[in-house]
Amino acid sequence: KYLGETMNSVETLAGVIQLAVAPVFLLAAIAGMLSVMSTRLGRIIDRARIIERRIPQAKREEQRVLLRNEVATLWQRIAIINWAIRLCVTGALAVCLVIMTLFVGEFVALNIAALVGVLFLIAMVLMIAGLVFLLREVNLSTQQMRAGMEIALDGAGQEPPGQSR
Repeated sequence: KYLGETMNSVETLAGVIQLAVAPVFLLAAIAGMLSVMSTRLGRIIDRARIIERRIPQAKREEQRVLLRNEVATLWQRIAIINWAIRLCVTGALAVCLVIMTLFVGEFVALNIAALVGVLFLIAMVLMIAGLVFLLREVNLSTQQMRAGMEIALDGAGQEPPGQSR
């Protein structure tokens, strides 16, 4: 196949577009996940700013220690969610390369099946890694919230929900 011969075939082009539809839907899903991650990142940053402003206002040293610990955890969460975003964006770029390779492979006399397969596999590995980082950040968030509840309720002589001593 050569460029002139293949470009005249609308049927061939339609077939490539059909092949590219599934990866395009994957890109839409990745965009949704990135939106969720970006929102989480924004909320974490907002919380860190609030807590950092409260540290100098704390009256007791133990309050300052608790606030500093929370800020440290928030910065850890920021780093983790940043990695999740980087990995998912890189996965999206790999999906874009899959789509581009499908089109180039149709217009040039090359067997690109192996390349498409490898690029798709790379995209999936990156997405899985990004989701694992997101899961880690959510877990850290939950631990931080539970620890805060335990501290707050401990001072009130109560137990946090779902906990027994």
